[in-house]
Amino acid sequence: MKQNSTFFAYVASILFAVFIGLSFMFVKLIVNIAEPFDILAIRFLVAFILLSLPAIFGWIKLTISWKDIYLLIPFALLYPILFFTFQTWGLLGATSAEGGIIQATAPIFTVILSTLILKEKINLWQRLCLLLSVLGVIFIFVMQGASFSLDHIGSILLLLCSTLSFAVYSILVRRSGQSYKPYDLSFVVIMLSFISFTVISIVQHSVNGTILEIVEPYKEPIFWYSIFYLACFSSVFSIFLSNYALSKLEAYKVSVFNNLSTLVSIIAGAVFLHEQITSVHVIGATMIIVGVIGTNLAGRWSKKTDVELSTKEEKRD
Repeated sequence: MKQNSTFFAYVASILFAVFIGLSFMFVKLIVNIAEPFDILAIRFLVAFILLSLPAIFGWIKLTISWKDIYLLIPFALLYPILFFTFQTWGLLGATSAEGGIIQATAPIFTVILSTLILKEKINLWQRLCLLLSVLGVIFIFVMQGASFSLDHIGSILLLLCSTLSFAVYSILVRRSGQSYKPYDLSFVVIMLSFISFTVISIVQHSVNGTILEIVEPYKEPIFWYSIFYLACFSSVFSIFLSNYALSKLEAYKVSVFNNLSTLVSIIAGAVFLHEQITSVHVIGATMIIVGVIGTNLAGRWSKKTDVELSTKEEKRD
């Protein structure tokens, strides 16, 4: 039974990476049509509606109380609210390449926090494999000409805060999220995110005197296609899948799968947007895949080695 749940947790982690990786393409399609917080507001509104349907029709029963909602506010605050807010503000001054590089460091933050807070054990081979995966993402961006500039250090710090918020979220879900069903946790997180981003969007337009511009993007069919994907797959399913995976696997193992999203976005860009794949992408992708697999399997190799060594020592005695 435990093996089955572990298998499904790995499947959930892979699907999460795929959905997130494809989301970059859909964001690209509408980023010039609507303001970032408008996209987030309607994205999580649609996500909340979709996630509410199973509860409304009685397919899934919510088992949360008002007290639970209060206790889960930090979860939603860290991800997606602070994650996307810091990311949006950070990208106003930094490049998307810088954002991609910094986001790739999330597994490192997760490992540090999981070791300190959750006391999760990670051996040397796992550390090296995790680092290889991170370096694979950085390699792709750097070889494409990306670099850091201290001229916008404030934006870089905001992007770091975005990455750190997701790492802390992973730790919280791993430590306390097991007390809640993945559906209940996802429902509350998405509900609070929808409320928060809607308020931010309305306030932003009210201050700028552009309140009527909120509905302008709704006239574009491509906006709704993209929003549906972002809401259904990149919000509802991805948050549900990550919450489920974190309830079954160590936080650092789930976190390293995030780097696969970079690989997925590259493939999606080549297939759908006709972007070119070079040897740089192939080398970086290989580093990412080997790193992800190694991070999750190196623990088993270590345990197997420990068993063999202990068996040999017993025979000698």
